[in-house]
Amino acid sequence: MTKKRKTPKICLISSSGGHFEQLKMLDVLSENYDVFWVTENADYGVSADYLMRQTRPSRIANLIIMIFNFMLAIKIWMKERPDYVITTGTLVALPMAILAKVFKKKLVFIETFARIYDGTRAGKLMYKHADLFIVQWESLKEIYPEAVFGGSIY
Repeated sequence: MTKKRKTPKICLISSSGGHFEQLKMLDVLSENYDVFWVTENADYGVSADYLMRQTRPSRIANLIIMIFNFMLAIKIWMKERPDYVITTGTLVALPMAILAKVFKKKLVFIETFARIYDGTRAGKLMYKHADLFIVQWESLKEIYPEAVFGGSIY
């Protein structure tokens, strides 16, 4: 018999840099939920539970990195088994987003604060698949009409 977890588990994942800094604003979630962090292994060092490979400008290199990251994401998923995946993007979050949909878990995408009038490529991809899509600027409701305006997470 499998013991059911009482506290939902949340995967917070994004690329390193500004996306991860925005996501870190949600650290308060760890007060009430079981949270784990995933980001890219950056040259300047970041603090996260799991580090994935950083994507590169080369499309061929990105394909190889994405295959590696997807295999790593499966390993992380099987160990952690999150109920929610929350991301501010970018490409590094794609494997976890796919796994969330495959395992019928909730996917939450927060469009980056840096975009005021136009959406990101990641946002446009995730918009169709996210269970909850949040924008930080009211003006982005024109791009994402079904999005929820959540205001700034800063």
